[in-house]
Amino acid sequence: MSATSQTASGGLRTPRERARAQTISDIIRLGRQHLAEHGAAALSLRAVARDLGVVSSAVYRYVGSRDELLTLLLVDAYNDLGEAVDAAVGSVPPEDFKARFAALARAVRAWALREPARYGLLFGSPVPGYQAPAERTTAPGMRVVIGLVRILDGAHRAGRLAGRGNVAVPAPLAADLEAIRRELGVEVPDALLARGTLAWTSLFGAVSFEVFGQYGAGTFSAPDDLFEHHIAVLADLAGL
Repeated sequence: MSATSQTASGGLRTPRERARAQTISDIIRLGRQHLAEHGAAALSLRAVARDLGVVSSAVYRYVGSRDELLTLLLVDAYNDLGEAVDAAVGSVPPEDFKARFAALARAVRAWALREPARYGLLFGSPVPGYQAPAERTTAPGMRVVIGLVRILDGAHRAGRLAGRGNVAVPAPLAADLEAIRRELGVEVPDALLARGTLAWTSLFGAVSFEVFGQYGAGTFSAPDDLFEHHIAVLADLAGL
């Protein structure tokens, strides 16, 4: 089968498809640079077109608006973060649940410190006038938390979480947790799943405080040690 007749899903595409994919990739790459230099609110397709060396009307054939560029950057960042976390967790033996959680947490922090502008796009202040389309951003945006729930579920199925999570869960919350269980196909009981939610939000809260400088300059001289302590506390909270 020739390159011009095989579909994109088969690995080879037509020259036009390859050129289009490359142009969109270049637009995303330049969008990342502009995001880091100017912030999300100042993103401009005209500026991207200028750096790409084409007229703005040419860029609009590939990316229809600033909001579309923001969506592409969101999906790109979520997937980049998800791949970093998946690689880190995948390097740890499947039965070492506490170490897998620590690997997940460290990977989130490392990516955030390496990519502060992209982390800010994902977890910082909303961009004025922009509403992320749920049908395109929810799945990539859930990669890390799904990875965390899978770790908890594996530990639960292996009997490692027995006797933990005995705080009563209100009925409305229990209904929400049951919906999550069904959607993800996991068995973690209500109280443990609620603890996992707290571990998830606390992890990202700690990372956000560090990335956005919210601890205050000079408050902690050993941020690595502080984060390792957070990991230990959160792993204990989750029952790992």
